[in-house]
Amino acid sequence: MQRAFIIAGMLTLLFACTKMDEYRDKYMENGSIVYPGKMDSVAAFSGKNRAEIRGLFTSDPKITKYKVFWNSRQDSIEVPVTRTSGVDTAKVIIPDLPEGLMSFEIRTYDAHGNISIPVNTSANVYGDLYQSALINRGIANAEMQDDGSALIKWADAGSDAGTVSMRIKYTDNTGVAHDTLVLSVLTDMTTTLPAFKSGTGISYQTAYLPNATAIDTFYTAFEAFSVKADVTALYLKNTGPFDRATYDGGRWGTLAAPWVTSANVINHSGYGGYASETWLNAGGFLVMESGWSGTANIVNGKISQTTTLPAGNYIFQVACYTEALDPVYIVAAAGSALPDISGLSGALGYGSFPSSKYVSATVSFKFTLEQEEEVTLGFLATMTSGNQYWRVGSVKLIKN
Repeated sequence: MQRAFIIAGMLTLLFACTKMDEYRDKYMENGSIVYPGKMDSVAAFSGKNRAEIRGLFTSDPKITKYKVFWNSRQDSIEVPVTRTSGVDTAKVIIPDLPEGLMSFEIRTYDAHGNISIPVNTSANVYGDLYQSALINRGIANAEMQDDGSALIKWADAGSDAGTVSMRIKYTDNTGVAHDTLVLSVLTDMTTTLPAFKSGTGISYQTAYLPNATAIDTFYTAFEAFSVKADVTALYLKNTGPFDRATYDGGRWGTLAAPWVTSANVINHSGYGGYASETWLNAGGFLVMESGWSGTANIVNGKISQTTTLPAGNYIFQVACYTEALDPVYIVAAAGSALPDISGLSGALGYGSFPSSKYVSATVSFKFTLEQEEEVTLGFLATMTSGNQYWRVGSVKLIKN
């Protein structure tokens, strides 16, 4: 009985080997299956409507080409390979890709048409959608410095923003144009532009990488930005301490050009608009006074000067002391004259002195010019409510 079992087992094993031989003969008529070595260290890198595939050939010397497939294998590119005795690098650009996540399949081939097992990788592809979302890095402040340079303080950038650099175009104080590239620092970043031409601005763009290994850099459009500067000396004269044209030998006088003083402000026996105020030991002042010692009231009294300003944003600023009872205005108006108080709404801009008496203050307002034009800057007041007086020690014009 035991011998019968042994014989049966041997017959079964023989039958199985016969079937295996038949399978081998059917499917391996041309010999064993050969797989070329696959590409090693494969990576895909993002680009602008393209991607780059990189990898290494480290072993199989028989590889003659490789193919990259994408778009569900509907598209492919073939790259010939010439192997050396060492490690060879594979690198190919896949162009004309749509924006979004793209998957790639890489296979190698030998001269006999044998194909390697696949290697898969993926990368985000960027394009117009990403580009449209980019904005210039923010500027927290840009201002002239005492040494004649311009200091730009950049807004902080997030670590995932992809900000690479900023390119700045500007003109120096000799008229020479500069084109400067500064590498981005995420926080507390400042840039100094030496010998900057006061009253001008910068034009700048920002460069971005969508991720750290991207092969393409994206750029914003150039954008203009004003550099805050004291342009008083460029456009105004006799700005304090104030010079006089005439003087009574004591306290009162009239302001020297280019200031123009309305006749009703000259209410101290032919003098007015200027006072020496010698007890302050600070030079001459621009003033209006009424009521004291029977001095005549002032209605729509004006002290102003006219200049031509280029397009831009401006701040008119004055240092004042007031004992006024009625409103006192500082004004910017288009043209060669200030309006009356009733026409203030048509001015380019205006501000007012503090309403309390015995107050020193710095008063300012902003105005904008869309184009170069003639502008009149100055002071406007009606003073009819009793003894009143105010003085100004200096004026400033700041281009912002």
